[in-house]
Amino acid sequence: MRKKKIYVAGHRGLVGSATLQALRAHGGYEVVTRSHDELDLEDRAATRAFFLEERPDHVVMCAAKVGGIMANSSLPVDFLHNNLRIQLNVFDAAHEAGIDRMIFLGSSCIYPRDCPQPIKEDYLLTGPLEATNRPYALAKIAGVESCWAFNRQYGTRYLAMMPTNMYGPGDNYHPEHSHVLPALIRRFHEAKVAGAPSVVVWGSGKPRREFMYSSDLGGAIVFLLDLPDDRFAALVHPDVTPLINVGVGEDVTIREVAEEVKATVGYTGELKLDASKPDGTPRKLLDVGRLEALGWKARTGLAEGLRHAYEDFLQRHG
Repeated sequence: MRKKKIYVAGHRGLVGSATLQALRAHGGYEVVTRSHDELDLEDRAATRAFFLEERPDHVVMCAAKVGGIMANSSLPVDFLHNNLRIQLNVFDAAHEAGIDRMIFLGSSCIYPRDCPQPIKEDYLLTGPLEATNRPYALAKIAGVESCWAFNRQYGTRYLAMMPTNMYGPGDNYHPEHSHVLPALIRRFHEAKVAGAPSVVVWGSGKPRREFMYSSDLGGAIVFLLDLPDDRFAALVHPDVTPLINVGVGEDVTIREVAEEVKATVGYTGELKLDASKPDGTPRKLLDVGRLEALGWKARTGLAEGLRHAYEDFLQRHG
């Protein structure tokens, strides 16, 4: 029996590498990848040619331009236009190539800034977005709408998956453009090495965030790809928005996670909060009941995940 072929777009990023690892551990799929040098997904003709040549059965769409508050604030055009170009090219090429299933990876920032907690999938487009990452959020919302539009118009089975804040092996530890948790790992590590007396953390420390270890997300993606046709079809029925959250179901304050990173790294100096810097959204806790009802639940706790993440940082940057 022929193994189904899966193309993982963006396989070198945090989410893509976790997906690749989970698929290879599964062993039941033929996995296809291309590096950015081999295939620029912003190149429409090249993307179309690749899909028509390879004709994968499934696609996991992890490719995106991503970053933290500073990157989003300083590069809004890049976060909007680059992501829209990638998505348009992949969706159109996937449809032309007759892709059976596609999982599009978005971000929890698609939800309104001040929506009720925990955040249900139904809260999409019910209020204003967080201003600091609105261009990126709008691009990802367009991806969700593309899934639904293709499903309604062409009968495709495209599912948008909204993960919470991710961290783990392969993360981006750039000092200015990374997300909060990898930025904290780098900051505390460098302070430890330099013997700095204190580390400054942006904001009041009060916002609450949910953090999920990347290998758990990879497992969730493989779980969804393995669903029987009838159960997967229910998630992408033309009458419903094809959207599902994935997270751990609990959150911590930024100060609490900073203290946890400090302990993991072994930094003994002082933690200082700079309340003059932006906090971002006050709280983002996803309601993961829909995915858990299907039979999947995250397994990696924050303390364990941070240990693995710091080990990865030391191997790559230590």
